[in-house]
Amino acid sequence: MKIITAQEAAGLIADGSTVAIGGFGAYGCPDQLLDAVVQRHRTCGHPAALTVFTGIGTGNNTDDNVGLNRLCDDGLMETLIAAHLANCPKIGRMVGENRLAAYVLPLGVVAHLLRAIAGKQPGVLTHVGLGTFADATQDACRANDRARAQGRTVVERIDVGGKQQLFYPAFPVDACLIRATYADEDGCLSFDHEALTGLELEMALAVHNSGGKVFAQVEDVVARGSLHPKKVRIHHTLVDYVIKASPEFHTQSYATPRYRPELSGEIRIPTAAIEPLPLDIRKVIARRGAMELRDGMVINLGIGIPSGVGAVANEEGIAHTTLSLESGPIGGVPVAGVGFAAAVNPQSIMSLSETFDFYDGGGLNMTCLGAAEIDRNGNVNVSSFNRRCTGPGGFINISQSTPKVYFMCAFTAGKTEIQVGDGKLSIRKDGAGVKFVEKVQQVTFSADYARQTGQEVLYITERAVFRLTDGGIQLVELAPGADLQRDVLDQMGFRPLIAPELRTMDSRLFQERPMGIKFENSKEELS
Repeated sequence: MKIITAQEAAGLIADGSTVAIGGFGAYGCPDQLLDAVVQRHRTCGHPAALTVFTGIGTGNNTDDNVGLNRLCDDGLMETLIAAHLANCPKIGRMVGENRLAAYVLPLGVVAHLLRAIAGKQPGVLTHVGLGTFADATQDACRANDRARAQGRTVVERIDVGGKQQLFYPAFPVDACLIRATYADEDGCLSFDHEALTGLELEMALAVHNSGGKVFAQVEDVVARGSLHPKKVRIHHTLVDYVIKASPEFHTQSYATPRYRPELSGEIRIPTAAIEPLPLDIRKVIARRGAMELRDGMVINLGIGIPSGVGAVANEEGIAHTTLSLESGPIGGVPVAGVGFAAAVNPQSIMSLSETFDFYDGGGLNMTCLGAAEIDRNGNVNVSSFNRRCTGPGGFINISQSTPKVYFMCAFTAGKTEIQVGDGKLSIRKDGAGVKFVEKVQQVTFSADYARQTGQEVLYITERAVFRLTDGGIQLVELAPGADLQRDVLDQMGFRPLIAPELRTMDSRLFQERPMGIKFENSKEELS
């Protein structure tokens, strides 16, 4: 191992290399290394034509020059293979504008591909992606025309023992840019201050066993042997170069400049200090999702409105369910907004690849996920809109492997004037965007696959709840104060099935005081 500068590291990355980049959303990005790479490219044109391989693209959900947004110069990247791009919207626009070839894969596949590459395996064989845009019979993970023209195969559909499966082939990785908290003088890496246990080890193993170079940005270098062996996640034999970062390039997350030890597990804080959600339509939706909780459940929460289920559970004092995030934290209360992916007071923080072993194998009882478009058949799109590509993240892995799936979103898109209170909903002005459409632009969740596997699926909004049936989606609940025709049917691109006994949503969803959900949790057998 050698300690070098970020500029020296950038000079060691060759044109045309395949480079894995660590981090997850607002966390763990090797910003100083990325900055050095782009500055060198601007100075001398090198490195160029890179293939970047990552999971959840890093960034703060804006156009700020952080995370993967740093790499948006034309010519720097030729190909992008990633799971999610919403956190780095400048890169998402590059994909939509066809300025580089892009492939978006399910996050669990990205994690397991790195392990396959490390182990010299042919690739990943899985059910994940069947019936969705990732399927070789649909878009085959290609996000734009340049990817279609490139002719690269990132997924195939094959028959295994009479069952259809998807095969994602492995490929060599030439370098990785990762970050850790400490490196000792030999190059052993620990992650003491990190909120997540990402794919850094898997990247280092994949690159090392591909004959490539591992570059690690760290907060500080400490004396040889001073790191406890159980805290060393990456051994020095896998690390080629260490770069000591300037503090401005190495904050714990983009959500806050200060270090939050309650996210890394260093301390615990009283959960009473966590503010309840304000009463608005987002809280109504999160509350309705929380009503599906049962004792002993292990549940996953997605970003946005679904993450509010954790805040509601905390406010209601629901203690006998376990919350899990695809980023690895288990237990605790998920951080909302830009800081999503970490949890306050986690009970454990699994690695990303271990998390998706758990998810893909059916370890979850329930999941709450977002939705941007829902169609007549029950398909959901969260990954592509017109020319804007966000990718699926862990959505496909989770939604295809969990028996109870609850999609949560506002009923319409755009600016609304909706008052919540006194046990009812008052809709004064609706959003102009239609979310319930005849046909989604891209299938991220396949309703047909869900029917085949017998999943229970609900679509929860602030004014209506729908259920997936064999004949399509069926309206089963209507909010008090909402008019069926004006506020629901007239705002949809199709007419749904309507339950013979249409129920009224619980009035407690629309009141200020806690609902008392914890008294309703039964000990029924979990399926």
